Amino acid sequence: MSDALVGDDVFGDDPTVNALQDRVASLAGKDAALLVPSGTQSNLVALLSHCRRGEEYLVGQDYHTYLYEAGGAAVFGSLQPQPIPVSTDGTLDLDLLQSRIKPDDPHFAMSKLLVLENTHNGKVLGIDYMAQASEFAQRNGLVMHLDGARVFNAATELGVEVREIVDFVDSASICFSKGLGAPIGSLLCGSGEFIASAKRWRKMAGGGLRQAGVLAAAIDYALDHNVDRLKSDHENAKRLAQALSGLDSITLISNQTNMVFIELADEDTGAHLAQFLARRGVKTLGGKRMRLVTHLDISAEDTETVIALFREYFAL
Repeated sequence: MSDALVGDDVFGDDPTVNALQDRVASLAGKDAALLVPSGTQSNLVALLSHCRRGEEYLVGQDYHTYLYEAGGAAVFGSLQPQPIPVSTDGTLDLDLLQSRIKPDDPHFAMSKLLVLENTHNGKVLGIDYMAQASEFAQRNGLVMHLDGARVFNAATELGVEVREIVDFVDSASICFSKGLGAPIGSLLCGSGEFIASAKRWRKMAGGGLRQAGVLAAAIDYALDHNVDRLKSDHENAKRLAQALSGLDSITLISNQTNMVFIELADEDTGAHLAQFLARRGVKTLGGKRMRLVTHLDISAEDTETVIALFREYFAL
């Protein structure tokens, strides 16, 4: 990062940012890409670029773009979300989606955009589903955006290149500060015209950065060193899930990619367990339902330590 060549990214002349945007656009199979500070802002400017005021985007009720991004599309863009229940495998039921598309009638907002999330809670939306969703969107005159914050995890699990997933959508947001370990940054990918619009929205949303090459350099490092090793995260999560599912006091909800979801007896158990783990140097969010995520700072040995601590707690 300290050796990065920098310029002014607001003026488009930071060479490290420009090279990174070209690199990620190529990885995603899109014409262009745009560096933004966060995944939330990336999704926001995507929605604002695809839709006009009063138009509607269809989205999973538990997807980040609806539930965890503070309603930004409605607040800043006057866009109407149409939330859809998410199936247990992370997909949206296409028949249900069909029933929620609004007719061309002045009583209704105009349905414009379909938003998917891959992975969702660690669950991978497969190539067949992405193809079906793409055909559905085209048939109904919708554009598609993918919240692909963890799309490299999805590609690792499926054994495909990222472009094979992103090929089915018009735009995709890819986060580099999660599984790939960069300190900050997401890239939004799409057509040249779409990215030009997104760059204007990024400026309005406060995402125009000056010497951003230092951040782009960190993402370059992550792409060079931290993609292939995602397999280790998935293996560690699988080992964690197998071990915890053998404890009588724990119900395994799901495990795919690098996420393990478990359920405990009640909220108090979750709170006490979190305190027990914290005293031994393991940070968790307490609660009846817990999400355990493996990443590049969690080794196989760390995973065994966490397993041993869970066993110790429930043996008390």
